[in-house]
Amino acid sequence: MPDTPPLERHHAPVDFSDRIAYAITRFLRFFADTFFANRYGNRAVVLETVAAVPGMVGGALQHLHALRRMKSDDGWIRTLLDEAENERMHLMTFVEIVKPSVFERALVIVAQGVFYNLFFVLYLVSSKTAHRVVGYFEEEAVYSYTEYLGGIDKGLYENVAAPQIAIDYWQLPADARLRDVVLKIRDDEAGHRDVNHDFANRLNPGRA
Repeated sequence: MPDTPPLERHHAPVDFSDRIAYAITRFLRFFADTFFANRYGNRAVVLETVAAVPGMVGGALQHLHALRRMKSDDGWIRTLLDEAENERMHLMTFVEIVKPSVFERALVIVAQGVFYNLFFVLYLVSSKTAHRVVGYFEEEAVYSYTEYLGGIDKGLYENVAAPQIAIDYWQLPADARLRDVVLKIRDDEAGHRDVNHDFANRLNPGRA
């Protein structure tokens, strides 16, 4: 079993690309805080839909890049596609927990469509910046899920039974609760944070 990634980790911006990535993240964090306030389950449904996009976009473009170069991808494609699948399972889990409204489902469609196209273009222009954006997104996700756990522990959110899809995916005990699921998801996000910051560090600023 891999070690659990440390929770408190932040990549301080060191260049223009990093500062742009961090500014994008802070802007979107402000939007999420304003729109969802403390409704963390509903926030997760929308944000996890968006979070599943970068891995799929990055995996596809890295696949094409490897074909053009006729060289190994060094494991990037599988890592990114696994990340996309993992984020999709986060979404499926929260759909079972919060039962999103028709409006929230419509918001998911709009958010995914807009973000997919913007992230696709960003990855073509600068994959380094794109991975840094994801790294910062995941930093925020770790922070948000920590707040969610705090709310569960204080009784602000009901610690409902974990849905079966989560029990099967994370191999949780049959009597697992929401808190157990959020702990697993937070660990996943910390892992994605570290992977994407590492990818950004390994990319040259001019490489797309």
